[in-house]
Amino acid sequence: MAWSRGACSNAAMKLFTSAFGNNATEFAGETWRRSERRQWWLSSTAIAVSLILTSGIVSILLPSMIPQLEPSSYAFDTDIAAHALVGIILLFDVYVVFQQVQLSRFRKQLAEREEQFRLISENAADMIAVVDTKGQRLYNSPSYEKLLGYTQEELGKTSAFDQIHEDDRKAVVDAASEARRTGMGRTVEYRIRHKDGRWLTLESTASVVRNRDGEVKKLVIVNRDITERKQLEQQLHRSQKLEAIGRLSGGVAHDFNNLLGLIIGYSEALQERIPPDDPFREAVDEIQNAGKRAAALTQQLLAFSRKQVLEPRILNLNTIILDVEKMLRRLVGEDIQIDLLLAPDTGTVKADRSQIEQVILNLVVNARDAMPEGGKLIIETGKWTLDRSTVLRHPYVIPGPYAMLKVTDTGCGMDAELQSHIFEPFFTTKEKGKGTGLGLATAYGVIKQSGGYIWVDSEVGKGTTFRIYLPEANGVSEPVSEVKAAAKVAPERRTILVVEDERSLRKLTRKTLSDAGHKVFEAGDAAEALEISRKTTDTIDLLLTDVIMPGMSGKKLADVLVVERPGIGVLYMSGYTDGQIATQGILEQGTTILRKPFTRDELMRQVENALSAMVR
Repeated sequence: MAWSRGACSNAAMKLFTSAFGNNATEFAGETWRRSERRQWWLSSTAIAVSLILTSGIVSILLPSMIPQLEPSSYAFDTDIAAHALVGIILLFDVYVVFQQVQLSRFRKQLAEREEQFRLISENAADMIAVVDTKGQRLYNSPSYEKLLGYTQEELGKTSAFDQIHEDDRKAVVDAASEARRTGMGRTVEYRIRHKDGRWLTLESTASVVRNRDGEVKKLVIVNRDITERKQLEQQLHRSQKLEAIGRLSGGVAHDFNNLLGLIIGYSEALQERIPPDDPFREAVDEIQNAGKRAAALTQQLLAFSRKQVLEPRILNLNTIILDVEKMLRRLVGEDIQIDLLLAPDTGTVKADRSQIEQVILNLVVNARDAMPEGGKLIIETGKWTLDRSTVLRHPYVIPGPYAMLKVTDTGCGMDAELQSHIFEPFFTTKEKGKGTGLGLATAYGVIKQSGGYIWVDSEVGKGTTFRIYLPEANGVSEPVSEVKAAAKVAPERRTILVVEDERSLRKLTRKTLSDAGHKVFEAGDAAEALEISRKTTDTIDLLLTDVIMPGMSGKKLADVLVVERPGIGVLYMSGYTDGQIATQGILEQGTTILRKPFTRDELMRQVENALSAMVR
């Protein structure tokens, strides 16, 4: 018979309560007392029958044993006496049979109850204990040894509170005292030490056992191991927190991109007009450098929030690691040994190469900082299958074949509290000014957006291991494309329609393109852009549009104009994906994007590429 955990626990609680006595009205206790009364009745009857039988035998044998006894004083019919004796013997035999039947039935009931007790106590997933009012153990189910590792002898030498975490002990003692005082047990959660030293979390429910006077004499306690459940709750809480932070970070980064585009663009305009020896040139250069550093931070925020636009290709992790090996060795220094364990059967993955390189770089930097006095760094790849056992620990995992990337260091390690925060943006243990706290957050976002998983294992003083699993892709690794110079467009002026809801950025973009000799129409939203397009009879060669705008999006605007003006080129401006031009952050086939914030050179290069593609 299959028992659920809850049903098994309830049955165990009832059985233990009945076995150890609850009150006079309990069914099990009444059955026991009724059986005891029957046993005494049977025994008393046996004594009475034995006495009658003995008297009959003595009556028959008495004359032969005492010859002097006068017949007149002791006269009876011998035949009647013999028949009576035989009747008594038969009656006694019937009684013995009846008694044995009753005893057999009683023993059978007792054996069945003991077997039921044994089955529940030995097979219950929960730990069942009986303690006295002082906390001394009277009984521990076999599951204690299975779950905690302690033998019955070891448990018998300790109090019920000895293995409980000192921070939780008071709560457990108070709950037990309350149960003894009120007669009502309540559920309490606490940590208990396994024999190997690790801590498990238990959920405990107590039930009181009273004597006939109504006094509490024992407590029946059912303990359930909820360590795995608590871990899953923490994972869910952490995931929800990271998701909320990600949404906030993505929104902030989107707004910052427009502002940083203005800072970078106008600082470049000032650089063109201020000579290098001018006293104000240094200030302008610092403004531009600060803008670029801020732009890099916003890209990391977008990576964490999984809102950046990716350009995935079929990649081989081994190839990427070998390509960046020299840079990694220079990065960590000579006091750290790097070992590469690259499995040749590691499968290919579909991801953005630059982002995967950034993840590897961030993990290596994190490992380097954890080993200030030197150490060993191991980068390992392999083919891995996440199966049902993994799903039991991490329910959100999709089973299947994965390419595994593992980065292990021999550094200082981390405790559980630190591990729960390492993927949060701006969380860092480094000194002020030594880190942004975005390295691991970026890695987390990139791997999640690529459909993979990243986990950390660490102990204080024993180093740290990061494991990354990316879904295998069916295909051959694509070679790295060479960066080619943009083809020069025809010298004649081109007509470009710029659509951007941020007025200052739209003004800067228009001026940059106009200075390059192009004719520029500008619009603040899609409706205005359609109106301009429908009113002008001039050819519009290129639509340069923001993606996320009030009302109609840039993607829908482009779909309309491509129909109304066949042959028009489209170049999107965005650093943030909301699913309009990218599905799950992956750029749609044939789509070209100018990432915000962009410099003047990046703007002109992308525009020239888009226009030259039209010429071809």
